[in-house]
Amino acid sequence: MKVLISLLLASSIFLAGDNVMKAEEAQNLQQKKDLQKQAHPVFKEQKAENPMPYYLKTAALTDVPWYLLAAIDQYERNVRNTRRDLPDADGPVAILIPRHKWLGALNPAQKDRDPFFISLFDGMGKDGNGDGAAYENDPDDVLYTMAQYLSTYGSDWLDYKTALWDYYKSEKTIQVITEMAELYKHFGTIELEKRAFPIPLRYNYDYRSTWGARRGWGGLRIHEGTDIFAGYGTPVLSTAYGVVEIIGWNKFGGWRIGIRDVKNVYHYYAHLSGYEKHIKKGSIVKPGEVIGYVGSSGYGPKGTQGKFPPHLHYGMYKYDGNTEYSFDPYPYLRAWEREAYRSRRGS
Repeated sequence: MKVLISLLLASSIFLAGDNVMKAEEAQNLQQKKDLQKQAHPVFKEQKAENPMPYYLKTAALTDVPWYLLAAIDQYERNVRNTRRDLPDADGPVAILIPRHKWLGALNPAQKDRDPFFISLFDGMGKDGNGDGAAYENDPDDVLYTMAQYLSTYGSDWLDYKTALWDYYKSEKTIQVITEMAELYKHFGTIELEKRAFPIPLRYNYDYRSTWGARRGWGGLRIHEGTDIFAGYGTPVLSTAYGVVEIIGWNKFGGWRIGIRDVKNVYHYYAHLSGYEKHIKKGSIVKPGEVIGYVGSSGYGPKGTQGKFPPHLHYGMYKYDGNTEYSFDPYPYLRAWEREAYRSRRGS
């Protein structure tokens, strides 16, 4: 009897342990999927129907600039395609207005899309295409609703920023949307997908995957980028269409530049020897444009040079509406480098 009890006990312990292992495996698999989603947030996005006609139509109806509507829409698409707690954006317009805001918090008719009834409960939802209904997944209705909301605050840029603050409650979000709107307005298009390798191919350079490696200067931390070793003074190119958010000295990165693109990605260039003359905070740049030069600055007070061989530290960070986190730029650099070689052969 004692032997049987011992066998049953051992069996139950084994099964419990096996269940724990399976649970841990499932958890590890989910964590791996999450990391994969974070690791390549730009690659995840898929091409949707061209939203430009919707922007232009709504702008004509409301006088809200098309490039502001485009920036809000692209910002939300970026966020939705990065975060797990939001559905992916797969339609031409990605603005996601919460149902309680669309219908009105106290609206008892959760399936009613009558614009008049929605307005009685202070809901945002509007009919943007004249079909007599206000649907939160209809691109015309969504854009028209957002434009009408912005218009209630006024018609100048400060009014729009106030409206965005009341809607998003985030200075960072307002900054990102504003920069994206500036890019769309400057280039007159939403087709800003082109990318460039940050070092001209005619120069000697070398790099490998170094993201996540340990760094000890200034305290134990991980390396949040890829180091591209090149000769002192080698030109550094912008990898994307973007707005210069930060330029100047940093004790870790030395002379550095931070550029934000329309995918909510922040491109970080560090250890420079200097900047191209016209580059300053707020400058708008395009892929392949010279922004600075390779150096060995950093790891000390302003002006510190030569503590390591000259190289470009290139980092990429994604803003998901809540936090900004680094991800591995190496796969992108490899892809951009291959494309640069293909383009050179083609020319």
